[in-house]
Amino acid sequence: MIEPPDKSPPIEPQEFLGGVKVVDIGDLRVARGLSRRPFSSCRHPRLHYDKTERRVWCPDCEQNIDAFDAFEQIVGQFDRASKDIRGREAKVSEVEGFQARSLAAKAMDEAWRKRSMVPACPHCSRGLMPEDFAKGVTSWVGREIEVARRKKGIPNA
Repeated sequence: MIEPPDKSPPIEPQEFLGGVKVVDIGDLRVARGLSRRPFSSCRHPRLHYDKTERRVWCPDCEQNIDAFDAFEQIVGQFDRASKDIRGREAKVSEVEGFQARSLAAKAMDEAWRKRSMVPACPHCSRGLMPEDFAKGVTSWVGREIEVARRKKGIPNA
């Protein structure tokens, strides 16, 4: 009869000097992915690195910090900082886009306040009258399409 493969890693038997074959419960814990040492690392945000003693310790509770825990704490801080930076970049780009629209609307409003002159279309040089937009915008073109037309130098029809 064929047994299904076991998902846990194999436990390797160890020979002891006394001749008695004893299974250490700690080895079973390690074999199943648990540590022999209990988790007792502090979560204070400050870490001190002592190069002469080659240790990491907490100045608040004066407890030694495991190297993996110190590394995990540093990586967590960098991860939070990078997420914060990405979030700030997204907010800044959103504000810059809004600001460009706001500045363009303000410039058009100032241009239409002049009595004898009206702004001209930058492509066809025809005048843009406020009456042209009194009923709202009647035609639209996709932004990507217009950007591609401008890059290729295609004139407006």
